[in-house]
Amino acid sequence: MNDATRTTAPTLPMPDLRDSFPGPFPASPYADDIERHATRWLQTFPLVGSPRKLGALADITGQGMARTFPTADRDGLFLCAELFLWLTAFDDAHGEAEGARDPARLVRTIVEYVHIVTGHDEPPGTPSAFGAALRDVLARFGERATPTQYLRLTADLRDNLMGVLWEAHHINRPDHVTLADYRAMRPHTVFIRTLMTTAEVALGYELTEPDRSLAPVRELQAAVADFAGWINDLASYAKETAHDGSGSLNLPSLLMREHGCDLEEAFRLASRMCEQRAEVATARIAELTVGEGPLAAHAGALNSILSSYVWHIDHSRYRMPGGA
Repeated sequence: MNDATRTTAPTLPMPDLRDSFPGPFPASPYADDIERHATRWLQTFPLVGSPRKLGALADITGQGMARTFPTADRDGLFLCAELFLWLTAFDDAHGEAEGARDPARLVRTIVEYVHIVTGHDEPPGTPSAFGAALRDVLARFGERATPTQYLRLTADLRDNLMGVLWEAHHINRPDHVTLADYRAMRPHTVFIRTLMTTAEVALGYELTEPDRSLAPVRELQAAVADFAGWINDLASYAKETAHDGSGSLNLPSLLMREHGCDLEEAFRLASRMCEQRAEVATARIAELTVGEGPLAAHAGALNSILSSYVWHIDHSRYRMPGGA
């Protein structure tokens, strides 16, 4: 099977990405180093309770980050890996099912991390393992990033925390969520905008504000944000609905409700949506990489990020209970 053509089951079509992302995808030579570092970091900061889950999370983060930023230096890859270990472990531990059972507790939990990302005074009490880990990661991002990059990163993290809370609030009541609302919030729950921000830090370039306002840049980032959330929804659908059925909060379920169609047709519609966003992204990437400088560097980084999402969806984590 081509690297970019996936099927979760014989009757559920997945996007045909052979033209947009044919593979094979470049990988950093530090992939195994990142995985070993991720394992050590999760042992230093015990964010994952199960050795099995720890191993799977370290593996997908190490191998995935190597494909996300294949040209980044070793220290930058380690730092980005730690941030996404934190986000993924936090979502696994506190988001979705647990947050839905006790939203008030999730709000209280998030308050500690809001204090940290906003740089306010320390919250009272002994910091949690998650709090200590986040403080450690952000301190080193602060050393590597420019002041503007750091502010953008912490703003993205606040949006991620809000996204986890929003998802937990609606996970058991997906019928209250419109497709438009879901499309607006999904980039924050899949953490893709944070990943785009870390690209500038990891790869050592910085867009100016006029660069960010350019239509091709805005269109590219919007396409990447949509694609990342939707391809994740398709890849993880079977695992996430194994116990809850089709009422869960994801793109296929919303499309079934919106169009009154069955699951196979919803997958076909969602797959075409992914293909269309991939086509937009590749067109804007080609446009922006004609020249040199930060715009070309950013387009190249987003191309690698998109490729990494295509690579990710075959990982066993998407088939494990309690996975991504």
